[in-house]
Amino acid sequence: MSDTDSGAIEQPKSGPADRATAGPLDEAEANAVRPYVDLGGVKILPRPELGLRLEVEEGSKRVVAVSLDYAGSTLQVQPFAAPRSSGLWHEIRAQIVDQIARQGGTTTPQDGVFGPELLAEIPVAGAAPRHARFIGVDGPRWFLRGVIAGQGATDREAGAKVEDLFRSIVVVRGTTPMPPRDLIPLHMPATGAPA
Repeated sequence: MSDTDSGAIEQPKSGPADRATAGPLDEAEANAVRPYVDLGGVKILPRPELGLRLEVEEGSKRVVAVSLDYAGSTLQVQPFAAPRSSGLWHEIRAQIVDQIARQGGTTTPQDGVFGPELLAEIPVAGAAPRHARFIGVDGPRWFLRGVIAGQGATDREAGAKVEDLFRSIVVVRGTTPMPPRDLIPLHMPATGAPA
């Protein structure tokens, strides 16, 4: 039985036409000699004034996202396993719209440098609404989701800097079989100690 026999509607992959050369890159497409910070499912290219934080799930202590502070913005990224031939971003965008609507927020679809994206206004108790841009790229057997907050969500110049940062990310899918939509494991960077 093939993936297409399961009854699910296959969606085309979503991403920039130059993704394989301009990023985000698959591990097989990346320059192996560049000094990346290895976080498991993603590798990050260090740059001046880039802050890196790992989001850790309280109960399991599992790393569930990487947050990058850069150019007055925060870019949170998560890599997911995906089917070889179809994309996840179209379906995931619809889920984000529903989730933000349930929180009382609004979303506006727009076209960005990576293809379709969402501009969201999310209510915050006792404060002004928070703006965020949801971007996503379907790669070979992976999907990389990004959430841009801060200046990059609404300011074009700051947004371009964060888009460049997103393009520099390398996704490490690995060879372990994983169901589509499972988070590709992330971990703390190695500190030079033996594994």
